[in-house]
Amino acid sequence: MSAASQTTTVDTTRSGTLDGWRESRAVQLWLPRILGYVVVLGMWQFASTQLVERAFALPSPTTILQEMWEIIVTGVFWEHFYSTIRKIAIGYSITFVLGMGIGVLMARPWADAFFRDWVLSIMSTPGLVFALVAAMIFGFSPLGPITAIVITSFPFVTVNIAEGVKAIPKDLIDMGKAFNVSERRRLRQIVIPFLAPYTFAALRYGFSIAWKIATLTEVFGSSSGIGFMIRREFQMFSIAGMLAWIFFFFAFALLLEQILQTGMKRYFRWRPEAMV
Repeated sequence: MSAASQTTTVDTTRSGTLDGWRESRAVQLWLPRILGYVVVLGMWQFASTQLVERAFALPSPTTILQEMWEIIVTGVFWEHFYSTIRKIAIGYSITFVLGMGIGVLMARPWADAFFRDWVLSIMSTPGLVFALVAAMIFGFSPLGPITAIVITSFPFVTVNIAEGVKAIPKDLIDMGKAFNVSERRRLRQIVIPFLAPYTFAALRYGFSIAWKIATLTEVFGSSSGIGFMIRREFQMFSIAGMLAWIFFFFAFALLLEQILQTGMKRYFRWRPEAMV
């Protein structure tokens, strides 16, 4: 057998092994995930029908699904979902720009000393505090949720970016300068790829905080949005309605996480995948 044939055979075998590993890994990841949903929904169904005497106290999963479908069909969902998303889009856009700028500055000692105490103080303060203060100051204005989003989310973006900038390998930068690599190329091929994991982490954690604080602020001070509808259903003592809106919250969070995970995989597709 020629060397070329042997090489082709080895490559084919390796490709087949890799494909088989990826398929088995996909099965390993999805089966437990589906099983988790089945177990939780089964326990919920059993508790709502067998353990709780009053059906309205713990509605069954099918009841919640029917309630969610009615909310979508009547058009109420799109109105309030858009209201919440608009506030998050505005607030988090400001947050990310602000957090990136301060994070890059905090790589310098004087800026770190200037901002650190304030950033850490805001990070350690419960978001409920800012939600209540924003509601008291702005009332039902959209400025309340937007302000609360900016204040509570930017420290998470700032800290991630600051740590990433501090960790940039100075040896690579110095080597690029020694070989007369342009600043633009160093930024594109060294700095940005190195900061990418920190940026994605900041994006994920910051957005999760923004999503929660926006809904929380709407609960206390808003006339529209998912948080407002949760409060409205609570005041009407409609557990099914309240849980339906909460599950809309969960569904969007999971969808967003899947989108971010897909984006991360595409961006980091150059990395070799660990065969564990």
